[in-house]
Amino acid sequence: MREILTSEITAAVEKLCYQAAYDLDPHAERFLREAREREESEFGRYIFDQILENVCYARQEQVALCQDTGTAVVFLELGQEVHVAGGSLTEAVDEGVRRGYGKGYLRKSICGDPVFLRKNTGDNTPAVLHTEVVPGDKLKITLLPKGGGSENMGRLKMLVPSQGLQGVKDFVLETVTAAGGNPCPPVIVGVGIGGTMDKAACLSKQALLRRLGDSNPDPEYGALEAELLEEINATGIGPQGLGGRITALAVHIEYFPTHITQLPVAVNLNCHAARRAEISL
Repeated sequence: MREILTSEITAAVEKLCYQAAYDLDPHAERFLREAREREESEFGRYIFDQILENVCYARQEQVALCQDTGTAVVFLELGQEVHVAGGSLTEAVDEGVRRGYGKGYLRKSICGDPVFLRKNTGDNTPAVLHTEVVPGDKLKITLLPKGGGSENMGRLKMLVPSQGLQGVKDFVLETVTAAGGNPCPPVIVGVGIGGTMDKAACLSKQALLRRLGDSNPDPEYGALEAELLEEINATGIGPQGLGGRITALAVHIEYFPTHITQLPVAVNLNCHAARRAEISL
């Protein structure tokens, strides 16, 4: 049994808040540069130039890539041989978010009551926390800040099995087309298929954690990702919704077994600032 202190977890989450907000993953930046070269619209290439200039400026000046620094969505892979000592795991994560968003001058955007008062909590907590117990003695922490513009464009639909593959494809394309320029394309499209209503939604967000452009290892789902990407990029929505060839950088699909009467599908979009940071303790 390995012991990890909550103070270590808090310090790690604080660091991830800065890293995700200031420094776009180099692999994601390379994807943007390659997409810029494939863009056929002159104005679209200009938009890519502005996006890439912003990426460099944010990294150099250590300022946020986007003014909407999002909801702190945190995924934990907790090894079953780990003992968390020193307090509450959830409180440790929230304290890391509190410190990271405060010291990092990141916008606080969380309303404590979603309907009536809508008063800002003032520190961007609580985080949205997903915890999975896995083999081993490590704790992997992944932070996925989700801005409102892209998150608002997510959708979920409870298809029936008779709608099949075509129903899945139609729903994904309808979602991206309806979103238009709102999620700040070029987007990354996360798709969750199967499980239950809540599982499909979670899968669609987990799909955004995958290294950008890595195909699903299942050849059928990998082929479906490629097909959907081609069809999305044929819509002409383009960078920032102003027309062009590149509407999406990638489509990532995650799936899970489901009930014989069900075919749930969820779509979660990420904007071009594919903010994501992770650490293992």
